[in-house]
Amino acid sequence: MNKNNLRRFYSFLKFRRNFTRYGLNKVRSYEIVLFWLKSVLSRSQFLILSGILVGFTCGLAGVILKSLVHYIHFVITHKVHFEEQVLFYLIFPFLGILITTLVVIFIFNGQDKKGIPVILFEIAQNSSVVSSVKMYSQIVQSAITVGLGGSAGLESPIAVTGAAIGSNFAQTYKLSYKERTLLLAAGATAGIASAFNAPIAGVMFAFEILLTGVVFSDFIPLVVAAVCGSLVSRVLLQEEVLFQFKSRSPFDYHNLPFYLILGILCGLYARYFVLIGKYIEEIFHHSKWSRIQKAMAGGALLSVLCVLYPPLFGEGYDTIKSLTNGEVRQVMENSFFRFIGYRDWVVLIFLAVICLLKAFASSVTIYSGGNGGNFAPSLFAGGTLGFVFALFCQQIGMTEVPVNNLVLVGMAGVMSGVLYAPLTAIFLIAESSSGYDLFIPLMVVSVISFLIAKWFSAISPDLQKLADEGKIFTREHDRNLLSMMQTLDLIDKDVQTININAGFNELKDLVKNGRRNMIAVVDEAGKLNGIITMDDLRPILFDEGAEATSSVTGLMKEPSVLIHEFDNVMSIVKKFDETGAWNLPVVKASGVYVGFISKSSVLNSYRQLLQSHSD
Repeated sequence: MNKNNLRRFYSFLKFRRNFTRYGLNKVRSYEIVLFWLKSVLSRSQFLILSGILVGFTCGLAGVILKSLVHYIHFVITHKVHFEEQVLFYLIFPFLGILITTLVVIFIFNGQDKKGIPVILFEIAQNSSVVSSVKMYSQIVQSAITVGLGGSAGLESPIAVTGAAIGSNFAQTYKLSYKERTLLLAAGATAGIASAFNAPIAGVMFAFEILLTGVVFSDFIPLVVAAVCGSLVSRVLLQEEVLFQFKSRSPFDYHNLPFYLILGILCGLYARYFVLIGKYIEEIFHHSKWSRIQKAMAGGALLSVLCVLYPPLFGEGYDTIKSLTNGEVRQVMENSFFRFIGYRDWVVLIFLAVICLLKAFASSVTIYSGGNGGNFAPSLFAGGTLGFVFALFCQQIGMTEVPVNNLVLVGMAGVMSGVLYAPLTAIFLIAESSSGYDLFIPLMVVSVISFLIAKWFSAISPDLQKLADEGKIFTREHDRNLLSMMQTLDLIDKDVQTININAGFNELKDLVKNGRRNMIAVVDEAGKLNGIITMDDLRPILFDEGAEATSSVTGLMKEPSVLIHEFDNVMSIVKKFDETGAWNLPVVKASGVYVGFISKSSVLNSYRQLLQSHSD
């Protein structure tokens, strides 16, 4: 053993001794090893190692969730027998949403926050600290919902699970906010990569959605985590579980008009999809029903939809695979439409209705109490829309229609418009179909759809409310830093106050012994009535005649604007800009005076944040 190895071995033993000395002997052995590695490796080396570990762990979590859902599907379709297929679709989607709601209430204490907005909120408002419960709660809830037929996707729960794993890894090893955010994104990246077996799409997802407004120079851990997550799913998952489409035709530039029209259709449908989602969310949010009642109502409605249109059952990837393989009869097999026949116009109407109802079914699943995301529904709807468009073109006499290509690029188009993530959509379909020669139509359709979505709303409607409240990051970096500042931390409570009924001599004594340029005038209940500044007092203090006739009520003036203690910092900055004031009083909702905020304190906090994020 050479000297370097001996030195490292000695430092490891010394490091372990220190753990015991400081009462950390309960730490697991592998954690001690990692703490030691953190002490001997450079920052970049440890982050790459962390990316590998987080990537493999999140990839395994994705495999577990996919396998669990696949097993539940197998059990209910092969082990449970019903004389009537109708009973199958009536019972299981209803049970999926109801059982998920019961699990949330009685096992997870009602904590049912889900979806990508949760991750964005934790990054911006909670220093990228994600509850350890989310490392497994999303797997349990989404497996029940989707496994029993909920019309939603598994990718958002996998992303939240991965983000929780990455965040908790960083918390365990005492990493900084920037490193914690990086590993949070790496975990979500690995989760998406394992779900779709698409590492590049996972990285694009992190940059387009999770790290919006966050400046990073370290991206190697993201790439490493994505590769590890994808590798785990490729090794462990069976071929039929993987998200793969192999049937397609080469790109022909003569077909470009088809892709241009499809891009417009995808953009309009994506807008319809998100509006339906917001509408359903508002209905359930404002309903006075209990959680269980909402779950029962949503489950019953979803079950009826699945009876009428069986392709709405579950994620729907099997339906898209059947369409790309030309097995349209299999898609209509269990529906009432099979009694009408398999004529082209019947298929066209059937699939068009499914496309419209998918947005409704997925929203009901998610907002009535189930757990899932919009990745799979948007891909399902996009593929169905592409097939409907191709079939329509054939019906009006266009025989040379690239049907499978339109299905694939339609998936990318709707996903791009729904998630506001064109690069993620492009690389996801390119990787999943090995269709890199389809880059041109993928880019055309995805970009057109994205631009139409942006034309309707600059920010995704799913994130609009949080963005308006300053609770998530946007591409406005100044706004992001301000959203991280807390109003309560800026309030100066070392203040001077005087009762509104006090005499002028009392005011003079307060000025003589005080250090502030502003005095708050309050009543007996402590409510703010006005303010007195040194500029108001200075002319009177040197004029004895004026002193005799002056009073507190005569000197005070109403503040130009008030700040409430729970106002966000962005609105406070706006008030400073509008009034030109340097100090503004802060009151409670009841009007009781709390203190004041100075523009200098806001600027100092902003500078400190800027410095910490530039290190």
